[in-house]
Amino acid sequence: MIIRNLVVGHLESNCFVIADEKTKEALLIDPGDEPDRILDLISEDNLKLKYIVCTHAHFDHVGAIPELKNKTNAKIVIHHDELDIYKHTREQAAILWGFELEPLPEPDMFVSEGDKLEVGDLKFRILHTPGHSPGSICLYGEGVVITGDTLFAGSVGRTDLLGGNTEKLKSSFRKLMALEDEIRIFPGHGPESTIGKERTDNFLSSEM
Repeated sequence: MIIRNLVVGHLESNCFVIADEKTKEALLIDPGDEPDRILDLISEDNLKLKYIVCTHAHFDHVGAIPELKNKTNAKIVIHHDELDIYKHTREQAAILWGFELEPLPEPDMFVSEGDKLEVGDLKFRILHTPGHSPGSICLYGEGVVITGDTLFAGSVGRTDLLGGNTEKLKSSFRKLMALEDEIRIFPGHGPESTIGKERTDNFLSSEM
């Protein structure tokens, strides 16, 4: 398995490319900005992009989608509960942050809890983890979990933005903590961690 991480944009969001080494089929997670850098990475590794997956639709995780969709025609994947956030993220980026985004293309595919995405021989299960936003998702499989802004090293996502909910975030945290200790966590911001480490070190663990 190939995993590449690019830190992109003013909010330093983690953008991940995951690919099957044999087939070079790939998925891209949370392309928030700097589409040229992302396209260069895909080209350098000779990857065939199949999916563009949004763990959630805040602007710092979706801003590069228009150009990437145009250049690759990969399928845009979100949870249906995130559609309203996705449709309004452009205006929210302008009003709250002063950033201008290109219009986002319509999603191609909606996923729900338990659905699977496959690239080559790699399989990832969708975990619906609302709290940071209504349709936040994590991708779990192949020894890793991509957590977006649901779970960080030592922390969790904020719940004071549109659609945030503290109790739902706590429930999503408990769901993730039920995974195996050795699972590597790749969050939407900051360094990677493991489930075992977060079960003992995350500030929210003391409240569970």
